[in-house]
Amino acid sequence: MELNIKVSFLLSSQLIESVLTLANPVGRIYIAYSGGVDSHVLLHLCACTPSLKDKITAVYVHHGLQAAAEAWPEHCQQIAAALGIDFKVLRVNAGAANGQSPEEAARDARYTAFKTLLKAGDVLLVGQHREDQLETVLLQLFRGAGLAGLSGMPDRMPFGQGMLLRPFLNVAKQTINDYASTQQLSWVEDPTNQCSDYDRNFLRNEVLPLLKQRWPAIDKTVSRSAAHCAEALGLVNEIAEQFFEQVFNQADQTLIISQLHLKSLLHQKLIIRQWFAQIGLKMPSQDLVGRILDEVVGANEQSVPLISTQGFEIRRYRDKLYCLPQAVIEIQQTKSWSNHQRLINIGNHQALRWIESPTGILAEHWHAAQIEIKFRSGGEKIRLYGRTGHHSLKKLFQEAGIPPWEREQMPLIYLNGCLAAVGDLWISAEFYAENPTACVRVVWQRQESDPKDNDEVALVD
Repeated sequence: MELNIKVSFLLSSQLIESVLTLANPVGRIYIAYSGGVDSHVLLHLCACTPSLKDKITAVYVHHGLQAAAEAWPEHCQQIAAALGIDFKVLRVNAGAANGQSPEEAARDARYTAFKTLLKAGDVLLVGQHREDQLETVLLQLFRGAGLAGLSGMPDRMPFGQGMLLRPFLNVAKQTINDYASTQQLSWVEDPTNQCSDYDRNFLRNEVLPLLKQRWPAIDKTVSRSAAHCAEALGLVNEIAEQFFEQVFNQADQTLIISQLHLKSLLHQKLIIRQWFAQIGLKMPSQDLVGRILDEVVGANEQSVPLISTQGFEIRRYRDKLYCLPQAVIEIQQTKSWSNHQRLINIGNHQALRWIESPTGILAEHWHAAQIEIKFRSGGEKIRLYGRTGHHSLKKLFQEAGIPPWEREQMPLIYLNGCLAAVGDLWISAEFYAENPTACVRVVWQRQESDPKDNDEVALVD
């Protein structure tokens, strides 16, 4: 395919180069190539830029949702080959989970797949344009979104280990179509785009044509409004960050409730939203923020309130507000631990490991004993080195400020039937020793789940 570089001012190699100059990529340039007209024009423009050609990989994500799409990867590969561009197909499972729309499921699967490709210094280019921005802002408005939703899609954002760029975000759809026609490009048409059952398609096919008759420049004006909202959001976030830092405990990612109570209700809401952003969750709804403040923050210290959201649990304990992975708890059973086995998995994404230590349990006792891992059944007591008498684990947990949900998961290490250690917190005085060269100590390892990336608004297609 011979490349014709007679292009308009808006759509030119210079546009791509200027966008990439600001991002300063040092690695690969991936192009999200669906085979549609928008992504084809983006790919063609990049291929017109000699300095980029060796860095580009066109990526087609195969969702496997419709039979008509089976031929599209081959079409995309042929186009990429004709342009002299590397090509890759990523197959994903785009089935929708409970409460998830098909569009959201496909989008999440697609962007998760893209993220696996990017390394530090890499960029992903996507072909979303000004009418995509218009649709996104209107859909967010109809859903009652706040500033974050009404800001629409950013033209650039961190993505995985690299960056995501939208070079066409201020380009009209007609300009893209004109370029494709002038360059005599061939592309695929997704038949589902004509189905108005989906919200975005209904808006695009049924509503926007009427709006454009009355307001022809609506894509430009709404995009301008989105930019104003993005600026306002930036200012709000700066203010929220200042209040957030006064309340946030970096060590365990919690909020200090007594400090939160000192803020006005408006500032409390800002802090909760900032907290969700900090820990990588999607922005909470107005209703959810209200429930957190009323049912959890407002609860007395003796209660154990809980709100579940996005696979996480919002809890409070004493003066802290926690956001914890919502784990499926396995039934804890006694496990034997070979005294020459350094690591043992104990379920619920937990493991125990013993290491050499100058203080702890004498190594000769450890290696000679029958070791068992048990969990609390109630009434356990332990005598600690340097303290008189025996102490119930319940009292020790309270003294140490161990939240109730952690106590039930705390592994208890028994040597020859006697309680020798409580997780990696305490060692029984009967077993405790100080010997720089001959002790072992137990380390309790817990694998935490990672929250989803906060891409709900920024990654809408």
